[in-house]
Amino acid sequence: MLSVISYPVFAISILLGLILSISLFPLGWFEFRPEWLALLVFYWTFRAPAQFGVLWAWCLGLLLDVLEATPLGVNASAMALTAFLVLTVHQRLRMFPLIQQCLMVFLLLGINQMYVHFIKQILGGGDAGFSYLWPALTSALLWPPVCVILDGLNRKLG
Repeated sequence: MLSVISYPVFAISILLGLILSISLFPLGWFEFRPEWLALLVFYWTFRAPAQFGVLWAWCLGLLLDVLEATPLGVNASAMALTAFLVLTVHQRLRMFPLIQQCLMVFLLLGINQMYVHFIKQILGGGDAGFSYLWPALTSALLWPPVCVILDGLNRKLG
């Protein structure tokens, strides 16, 4: 799809994703907050697999661990897992229409959420039930606008 990426778009999108990941959200809607950074890891790994991969994802996850004050490595390993899974399917994913890509975003970010939930359960936190999957669903619903906006910015500035 995109052969050249715009590094300013990359940097600004990641900074914005980190800010949105820790921003305030209405209390009743907090469990529905999208996984902004995971969505951007998905996007950049999908669009630029040669420039963005597991190591970048791990570093961003580690930064998110520090920002969220979670045990170091929880988000880092989850982001690395997400990037690895996207790298394994990115060739096939390029052929999918946007609706099927949304389903893949839900599936892979759902795996990310399950992994983080599992680690938090082991460490003695987390809620019971499947409410931890709501962010994967809202992220999948946001995939089309995020994809269109970042693709447009990359074409103009890349």
